[in-house]
Amino acid sequence: MKIYKRLFAVTLLLLFAACSKENTVTTIPYITPEESDGVSLKSSAPFPWGAAVNVSLIKSNAAYRALVEKEMSSLTSENEMKMSRIRSSQTAWYFTDADYIVSFAQEHNIRVHGHTLIWHRSPAWLDTYQGDAAAWEAMFKEYIQTVVGRYKGKVTSWDVVNEAINEDGTLRTSIWQQKLGNDYIARAFQYAHEADPGALLFYNDYGNEYSTVKREAILALVNSLKSRGIPINGIGLQMHTRYNQSDVNLANAINSAAQTGLKVHIAELDIAVNPDNNQSLTFTSSLAQQQADKYKFIVKTYNAIPKAQQFGITTWNLTDGDTWITGEYKRPDWPLPFDSNYKRKAAYQGILDGLK
Repeated sequence: MKIYKRLFAVTLLLLFAACSKENTVTTIPYITPEESDGVSLKSSAPFPWGAAVNVSLIKSNAAYRALVEKEMSSLTSENEMKMSRIRSSQTAWYFTDADYIVSFAQEHNIRVHGHTLIWHRSPAWLDTYQGDAAAWEAMFKEYIQTVVGRYKGKVTSWDVVNEAINEDGTLRTSIWQQKLGNDYIARAFQYAHEADPGALLFYNDYGNEYSTVKREAILALVNSLKSRGIPINGIGLQMHTRYNQSDVNLANAINSAAQTGLKVHIAELDIAVNPDNNQSLTFTSSLAQQQADKYKFIVKTYNAIPKAQQFGITTWNLTDGDTWITGEYKRPDWPLPFDSNYKRKAAYQGILDGLK
């Protein structure tokens, strides 16, 4: 009898496929328990949960796209909103991929965080740009206001300036600092605010959790901007961290950022388990649990800061198969909450446990 019932069910499915209005082959995917359990990061977190996304994968990889739709309430463009992509030459403006991400997010009611307007890794044409101080200022302002203005009312927030502080706490000698002076950071915020007064504006940097010197310099910068009345709304902690980073350091990074009174965004979270670049390392259950515990601690600590300051947590991409770390450091690593097969890891449960 059970065999007949199964045959009947299969027949119904085939009839349904044959009656489809579209002249395509319909496949019935196998739905795993985790895909049908109703649990997601976006529904579990009391603040926006997001990821930096790769536009090519959203366009071409159905599993990647489905994971974004199910799990995320906020998106950051991994690369498509950087100046090197939008303005690769002095005369070339390219918005196609950035537009796609914004449209995708709007279609699925997902918030967009813009990353990043001003960064020391600038396009090569700036190295040979000819112009006096006034020309540099005009070009700087034009770029910021063109990009922010294009997405006014569509992009909720921006990393206005990214990574302007050196490891020793001094101001980085970027092309912007050299040509525009030390106060270019304040003017970047002012120009962005003029282009979209409703957008939330962030200063974003790394190292808050491992360098006291750098953290104090970052805090001094944002507090100075705030005290001067510069329109800054938040501080972004990149938090590219590791499984053996001390809980004390992580807590200090999050809590000191909250003490500024600004919104706090854990903006680029991933937790490496192979910081020593061991080429033969395998991802053991012990490493998986240590990573899960670290995700839990970060999320729990963040969830304890004032709710009005919780802008959200964003991981830098979605899965271990898409992480920047393996390419950048030429090593095996597994830093994200989903594995390369788009399945939840112990880290996923660690996040949920941190939210309890």
